Amino acid sequence: MAVFKKNDNWYIDYYVNGRRKREKIGPNRKQALIVLQKRKVQIAENKFLDIEEQGTIKLEEMGTLFLENYSKPNKRSWRRDEEIVNHLTDFFKGRKLQDIGPLDIEKYKRKRVEEVSPATVNKELSGLRNIYNRAIEWKMATKNPMKAVKFFRESEGRLRFLEKEEIKKVYNACPGYLKSIVAVAICTGMRKGEILGLKWLDIDFRRKIIAILKTKSQKKREIPIGDGISRLLLKEKKHPDSSYVFCQEDGRRIGSFRKAFKTALKKAGIEDFTFHDLRHTFASHLVMSGVDLKTVQEIMGHASFTTTLRYAHLAQNHKRRAMEIFDSRMDTIWTPETEKEKIEKLVLPEVFIESNFQPIEPLAQLVEHRPFKARVAGSTPARLTLSP
Repeated sequence: MAVFKKNDNWYIDYYVNGRRKREKIGPNRKQALIVLQKRKVQIAENKFLDIEEQGTIKLEEMGTLFLENYSKPNKRSWRRDEEIVNHLTDFFKGRKLQDIGPLDIEKYKRKRVEEVSPATVNKELSGLRNIYNRAIEWKMATKNPMKAVKFFRESEGRLRFLEKEEIKKVYNACPGYLKSIVAVAICTGMRKGEILGLKWLDIDFRRKIIAILKTKSQKKREIPIGDGISRLLLKEKKHPDSSYVFCQEDGRRIGSFRKAFKTALKKAGIEDFTFHDLRHTFASHLVMSGVDLKTVQEIMGHASFTTTLRYAHLAQNHKRRAMEIFDSRMDTIWTPETEKEKIEKLVLPEVFIESNFQPIEPLAQLVEHRPFKARVAGSTPARLTLSP
């Protein structure tokens, strides 16, 4: 028995009852070794499924193979897959892969949507599709019935964020150790797991950047931080035996602070709010401050721009302001006016020259044409300021 690589894929090579077998596993050598080990066990226990027996394996058996040989080795969210497999097994228990068709899955959809949200059902359907795909790759099935099944249409979802005064209330209501965690969440948009997993080596105080190595999308993300958060983190006491920024007294990583955060929300009078909503708070205030959505996507680490578009409605005021500026520029095309009126409109907002911090007359009255130079007598340097 052996594994070998051909082009960009790994294969396993073994014998069953004197017959040589070869299987294409994929680009992951570790996965090929795992499947080969599984074949050894199956052959030793006389449970090997030949190609002619594809699809005769039961869903619960395939679910176990999926968890042990694919989900756990490759996914950080394997526990969620475990829950999905349990729900699917309860409904399809005893059914073979080849006997489950699109209509059976539609019945599952109808039952589950009465118990959970459409979004949750969609995640379970995605898990079922993944199980069948792995079964096909491992020569245990020939077709995927999920290809004929439609997912539920999902709503945009809940978007809750704190206003500035509410942020102050929540921050002041938090106990000492939780204050810094909440501040980092609000000012960086980091997820709870990213904050609790933050290490001192991940923070570059000179460049004012936090580097997140383990993200939801498995891609490194760098978040710029301001002077306020930088000073706050520098004030955190470093534990001599721990590399974590936020840790327990014995240096171990903080596990959960749900009860403390819930108590702080109650004290601040904030309802219908979760810690993850602090991430929404960060993104919402970014957008309302005029930051473009593409930049917000990069800072937040959204894999899809569609996720970032949830905050688009918060940018309406900035879009309206941009259109007003554009309209004022185009208005002269269909609204004739004198040259003097044009000059007055060009000086908006009014520009004043200040000398010794005392405003003089509007700049429009000092010059008759553009470009221009303005000089102010006196030893104190003159400066230009904008007056609304």
